[in-house]
Amino acid sequence: DWKVSLTDRGHQQASAAGKQLKELIGDSGRVFFYYSPYKRTTQTLENMSQHLDDEQIVSVREEPRMSEQQFGNFQNVEQVLNCKEERHSFGRFYYRFPSGEAGLDVYSRVSSFITTLVRDCHQYSHAGQDLDTMNVVIVTHGLALRLFLMRWFQFSVEEFDNSTNPGNAQLITMLKHVGKNGHKWYELDPADRDSLNLPAECGVPKNVHLHKLTRSATCDEPIDG
Repeated sequence: DWKVSLTDRGHQQASAAGKQLKELIGDSGRVFFYYSPYKRTTQTLENMSQHLDDEQIVSVREEPRMSEQQFGNFQNVEQVLNCKEERHSFGRFYYRFPSGEAGLDVYSRVSSFITTLVRDCHQYSHAGQDLDTMNVVIVTHGLALRLFLMRWFQFSVEEFDNSTNPGNAQLITMLKHVGKNGHKWYELDPADRDSLNLPAECGVPKNVHLHKLTRSATCDEPIDG
């Protein structure tokens, strides 16, 4: 499965995604790419990057932890289809494919990647890179993307199971927000969140709500003297 190439239509969709990315970041935006080693994601990356200037691409890094869920080696098509039907009734997060992974396994490796992502951003910041003009682009797969969002925004297993995959080569955007006190966080673009069938509360990290509650409680406390 990991050696399957994009179709002609897939190449067109990837190229269109590159044009959309260019429109989003403009001429001054820069990009740090992570990509799944699968052939189709590698080809998607190649198509997308053609629409960016060379100086806009800060780094390109292969990231196996963002690979698709493993369904088992040399898959039998009929067996996989039967398993997917069974998964639909059992639940995507905990269902394990024979000789493959459960959604929980993908969640665990995606969580490990987030730690690397945060560390890389800190290292680039310390090296003098302006993170306000830096855009992290992860070229991955539908299920891996949703599990990445599940970990980042801390939504529940039920909310994950009710969500749906994005379209082929669809960009899902997380937008940076800065509070009055300098606290920074990311929120899912509302239209992208709706396309994944996620409720509004899944588009904002839970710790943002906690931070606001803590800040409010602190401000409401009486001041001595």
